[in-house]
Amino acid sequence: MSIAERDVVAADVMPRPPQGFGAIAAFVRRSPLSAFWGVVAALIIAMAVAAPTIAPQDPLKSNFRSMTKPPNERNWFGTDQVGRDTLSRVIHGSRTSLMVAFAAVGLGTTLGSLWGLMCGFLGGRFDLVSQRLIEFLQSFPDLILAMAIAMALGAGTWTVIAAIAITRIPFGGRVIRSVVLSLREMQYVEAARGLGASKKRLMFRHILPQCVAPYLILATTHLGVAIIIEASLGFLGVGIPPPSPTWGNMLADALNSGLVPPWWLVLFPGVAITLTVLAFNLLGDGIRDAFDPRLRGAV
Repeated sequence: MSIAERDVVAADVMPRPPQGFGAIAAFVRRSPLSAFWGVVAALIIAMAVAAPTIAPQDPLKSNFRSMTKPPNERNWFGTDQVGRDTLSRVIHGSRTSLMVAFAAVGLGTTLGSLWGLMCGFLGGRFDLVSQRLIEFLQSFPDLILAMAIAMALGAGTWTVIAAIAITRIPFGGRVIRSVVLSLREMQYVEAARGLGASKKRLMFRHILPQCVAPYLILATTHLGVAIIIEASLGFLGVGIPPPSPTWGNMLADALNSGLVPPWWLVLFPGVAITLTVLAFNLLGDGIRDAFDPRLRGAV
């Protein structure tokens, strides 16, 4: 038997990675905790999508006969200072907070990844200048940088998205650059370069597909950070302006009711933020373990 024939036989007997539902089942067996929190994240996303349907009341409708009422049979999460239903506002707040987080992480991580791809592949002066810019952005704490950008651009949904996205760019750039630095020395890239492939084809055809796994890990783990930043901006008054309900400005409104705010106005938005951030962070850890052969115990 020739060497080529032995390679074909070996490839046939090697176990192939599971696909579709098999991959999901393998992920559940390998990381049951991450799978549980993945289900929680999926339920939160479903709640945000179906918010207009499942919310019991209009989140902007005031009822001055039931202002600052504790939880009861009509308002399960109580009411705020102007009689708005807290449960409805928490549900609609998930819609706003997740929309901002997904848009900001998608925009910032994608731009950072493309920047890191060009830095790692092109190198030279472009890489040197780019790394100094990335270090400059990383020298600011995420919340301080996002708050400064939001204050400079003015309040608004797209302003908050842009502010959070800029804080995500350096992380995507650094991680993807390190991946590209190792990929560009691989034999298949050298072979494609020897066959006359252009730099554009090498980057987007041969190297970029190998960066999908770290990109997904970055995007998933950064969702929790983006939700925290959005809630912090809303709490500080530089996020999405009222009356649009977000978890951050709900907490800010609770403080306006006195030195000791009603417990239900603090508890329920805070629990929503905690569960959402915890779900996406632990799901991201499980996805990282699944994509990293050193962590999952098999190549």
